[in-house]
Amino acid sequence: MSRTIEIAPLRKTLVVAAAQAHAFDVFTNGIDRWFPRSHSIGASPLLRSVVESRLGGRWYSVHEDGSEAVIGVMKVWEPPHRIVFSWEINAQWKADAGVASEVEVTFTAEGPSSTRVALEHRGFEALGAEGGAKMRGDVDRGWPLILDLFKQAAEA
Repeated sequence: MSRTIEIAPLRKTLVVAAAQAHAFDVFTNGIDRWFPRSHSIGASPLLRSVVESRLGGRWYSVHEDGSEAVIGVMKVWEPPHRIVFSWEINAQWKADAGVASEVEVTFTAEGPSSTRVALEHRGFEALGAEGGAKMRGDVDRGWPLILDLFKQAAEA
């Protein structure tokens, strides 16, 4: 008898003092302005982060040695409301499309200059029991920092 492991999704929510379309644009097209250079999965230092703004577009990083590392692929692209992308990073923080979890980010207008941003990172089971638990713990500590940097950029 085989057992199916279940790892709870990770959910983070914040409110940014910015219009919905602006918040969406900063999160996607403006990712290089706020995503930390210290959070890199490439072999050499991170030069820039890029989101190809379309369904099937990649979120990838470009590195000083000219290499690229894919973080994920846009599975849902609904500006300015929602994106869903694969998270193609293994528990050792290396690019690995074979163990993709998934991230959904929604942008809900709460007024003309206020947007609730909700992030759900799920599907950690793709990394196996040990790898999934490790990744969930790592991103539970990491997403708050990342989202705070996004908030600062969106409100600037």
